[in-house]
Amino acid sequence: MKRLFLPLAAAMVAHLPAAEVPAVFAGLLEKDTPVRAQIGIVMPPPEIEKYVVKVEEAARKNPEWFKQTSAKAKPGAPLPFDENLGLTKEEYDEYLKLWAAREFKPKEDVAIILRQSGADQWSLTCTGTAATISTLRYSAKDDVFRSPNGDLKRIEDINADSSSILGAWTGHEWRFEEENTLAKIKENIAVGQYADKKFGLLVYRVQEISSEGTRLLDKSLVIRFALGKSAPEPSSGSKEPATKPAPTKPAPAKKK
Repeated sequence: MKRLFLPLAAAMVAHLPAAEVPAVFAGLLEKDTPVRAQIGIVMPPPEIEKYVVKVEEAARKNPEWFKQTSAKAKPGAPLPFDENLGLTKEEYDEYLKLWAAREFKPKEDVAIILRQSGADQWSLTCTGTAATISTLRYSAKDDVFRSPNGDLKRIEDINADSSSILGAWTGHEWRFEEENTLAKIKENIAVGQYADKKFGLLVYRVQEISSEGTRLLDKSLVIRFALGKSAPEPSSGSKEPATKPAPTKPAPAKKK
């Protein structure tokens, strides 16, 4: 029976009725087409650290102000100037210049393949560290991502400007949140593209915090891929790192 199961399952997927790529992936990924991608991190020049230390110290001295101000600020963007930040106006201006010079630093080469896994089910098969995303299934009919934790439901679309951590980009986002007596779980996924339409983005994060406040799980992935360029499918589990970083500043013309 086991020998028959895999061929039968493969045959069932192969004979699924052809379906158009869901609108949320249109223009980003094509069905069954492997795409080269890079997991990376956005980093400003190291010189910014001295200002970050001052702001963190100011936040410890005035936590209530910092909490209220952060709640009103744009997600992932620098706080507006205020004397409570612990910086002079000149230091703040220099901080903004350094922030504007941040770059995407590739850490790992991976591949992404958009596949139809059921009549109304789609998956993002990813290699390497990004394989975590492969457990999610997207339903075009319900516009939800289903994960082992539960359904990630669509929230407000992303329209981040150039000051955000990832730069100027637009996209769609889904979120799952659950809290019980043992822990609080948050899971997010977003797909989109930079304002200059040269690169697409796949952003994923899952967090689990115990009822005592202990961080049990915190995994974040920022994946960048060139639009309109495919690649041969790599071997399963490939984790080959980028051999030569190719920093790219966020589009001058987007976690957010």
